[in-house]
Amino acid sequence: MQLGIVGLGRMGGNIARRLMQHGHEVVVYDRNPQTVDELAKDHATPAQSLDKLLGQLKAPRAAWVMLPAGDATESTVTALGQRMETGDVIIDGGNTFFKDDIRRAKQLHEKGIHYVDVGTSGGIWGPERGYCMMIGGDKEIVDRLDPIFEALAPGLGEIPRTPHREGRDPRAEKGYIHAGGCGAGHFVKMVHNGIEYGLMQAYAEGFDILRGRKHENLPEDERFDLNLTDIAEVWRRGSVISSWLLDLTAIALAQDTELNHFQGYVQDSGEGRWTVNAAVEEAVPATVITAALYARFASRMQHDFAYRLLSAMRNQFGGHVETPIVKGTAEGEPQGPR
Repeated sequence: MQLGIVGLGRMGGNIARRLMQHGHEVVVYDRNPQTVDELAKDHATPAQSLDKLLGQLKAPRAAWVMLPAGDATESTVTALGQRMETGDVIIDGGNTFFKDDIRRAKQLHEKGIHYVDVGTSGGIWGPERGYCMMIGGDKEIVDRLDPIFEALAPGLGEIPRTPHREGRDPRAEKGYIHAGGCGAGHFVKMVHNGIEYGLMQAYAEGFDILRGRKHENLPEDERFDLNLTDIAEVWRRGSVISSWLLDLTAIALAQDTELNHFQGYVQDSGEGRWTVNAAVEEAVPATVITAALYARFASRMQHDFAYRLLSAMRNQFGGHVETPIVKGTAEGEPQGPR
């Protein structure tokens, strides 16, 4: 199947590579010509502009936008909408606010252009592990694009099958779902990221408590100098709190037990805030997620071990590099992609 991809950063470039590995044809464009050239070496079809990208796609055309949420995505979707024709599809695979999806879908529908939102999880590990995807849009269009989603998804893998799933949508077991109409995919991914905040915060606080047990203010016979690297490793194996986030925590601690390469400035770029706002709209008490969001705000004022571990986890799963506070920028404001 043929697909255009706009935005070749950490996620977009790797999505293109995984699709090509599965025999799909990709036409790629990015404002940075170097990233286009690199994908061309991997047999992607290069394009030097949106017009040239669309000119190399066969009707009905499909273009996947993989850019940071906000102005970059908004302007690109608008530009594609101005150039596309009836039956074409725009896919937004970034971390867009779901209400923006609903608005865009309505605007594009008036021109006969379809809109699909894809909440994409997998980070820098996607090429090897595949991408977990939560998809919103019209069923007919999502089904048409299924070969793309199936190629990107992890597949059944070695995860044990869940009992009593007979007769249910088999795509969920492969790592992707059609969540509902336009906006539903990004809404599910938004809550996914809110939960991620809470899980990460629990691990970070727990390991900080373990580390603090050697403090000199404690009675001497109650002090333990615990090996955090080994604790993370043993919890990975058979523990009820095992998870991929714990796997990544174990990697980070094995690389640097004290996490001295991290200051502990932990960003947020919208999804946690949007999840908390949705909880307020629905009158759902989201105490853990809200507290985890506030902890990220606090990280910008104090940089102890728990915050360094949070930052290390983000670096492990998404390749996110700490961004210091920019002079003239209000603390607490998102400053980059999640």
